[in-house]
Amino acid sequence: MPTTVQESPTKAAPPALSTRHVHAVAACYFVASFAALGLPPYLTRILPELGDSEAEWAGLLYIVPTVFGAIGAPLWGRLADKYGRKRLLLRAQLGLAVSFLFAGWAESLPAFTAALVLQGILGGTFAASNGYLAAALDGRQLSWALTLMQGSARLALVAAPILVGTLSPWVSPHRQYALLAVLPLAAAVMLAALPEPVRADEAAAEDSEPDNAGPNDDANGAPHGAEAPRQAPAPTSLRTLYLLEFAFVLATVVSYPYLIDLVEKRLPGLGSAASGVLFALPHVCYLLLARPVHTTVAHRPRLGAAAGFGCVALALAGHWGAESIASFVVLRLVLGVGMTLGLVSLSALAADACRGRRPGRMFGSLEFISKAGAVAAGAVAAASNGVWGPAAPVVAGSAVAALTVLASTPTLLRTRWSR
Repeated sequence: MPTTVQESPTKAAPPALSTRHVHAVAACYFVASFAALGLPPYLTRILPELGDSEAEWAGLLYIVPTVFGAIGAPLWGRLADKYGRKRLLLRAQLGLAVSFLFAGWAESLPAFTAALVLQGILGGTFAASNGYLAAALDGRQLSWALTLMQGSARLALVAAPILVGTLSPWVSPHRQYALLAVLPLAAAVMLAALPEPVRADEAAAEDSEPDNAGPNDDANGAPHGAEAPRQAPAPTSLRTLYLLEFAFVLATVVSYPYLIDLVEKRLPGLGSAASGVLFALPHVCYLLLARPVHTTVAHRPRLGAAAGFGCVALALAGHWGAESIASFVVLRLVLGVGMTLGLVSLSALAADACRGRRPGRMFGSLEFISKAGAVAAGAVAAASNGVWGPAAPVVAGSAVAALTVLASTPTLLRTRWSR
């Protein structure tokens, strides 16, 4: 009989992703996000070409991809755990390319709307990318990879509208959807060369995590039947992570829609370019501060999140009385510090919560929560602006952030920090 090598009862470690692989995933998300993040601000110029002369549907269509992305994210996350994270990441990039082509070729408002619905349903590149990374990384490596992914989103949010505006004299923003479809296609080609990660603890997760994980977590956030190692702190509760994610997205995004209007009313004659710079300042802060902030808060993410919410509350409240360019610059920089602290800390909490859980499902659900927060922010911004003017949304964001700090303080005081 041929000799066989007896397998160890413990699974071999999964193929680790190198720094080059992580950077490739972040770069692919960055290029694929150009159309998704750069073209919606130009809906008021796109819709008149499709028969909506006053662009009355711009506000609703702005959130259509977000709404349908939230609906589809949990399903795609579960399928990623079942059929492979790389396959579902490739599917997300190809889905974006198809939806962008349809949007660029649409000749009517219903057809364009259907393309945006497809974008939401077939996209989900952020959750798919995070699930892919979480399948091979853990701890500080994973929290830094998630921080880098947020940096890709911020960079795209700053650069994409500039590129779209630069191309507009030659190619209309409407047709740029079809032109920019080449970017997710290129990202898919790059991702095809990456390995398929497999978590070493997935067999244990299958046995220990119930199918409806999350609501049935125990008080410490660990799945029933899974006992945390004695030397390691219990993983972050999914309920805590989801509540903080929802509150942070709501508090920050609620200020986006009417900020330019507020700046132009307080500082008439400033110019649209300068207003755009003020809008972008917090995102630039993230790009500059993400690494040192991650080094500082990686071991104390709850404290970092509380500090982030506090800075956001302070900065947004200050917008109510800001009357000079200097005051706006200072407040936007403080908001940038708060956003950086909050986003980096949430990435660290997500990396901690992922221990022993299936990453596709968790990040799909987290994406649902994030998009739900963005939709709620848009609704609150529209309602408050209609009643009290463009300063109301930023005050609403400040109130949400302040209430979150107050609500999380008891938990923060009970937390024991590990080295």
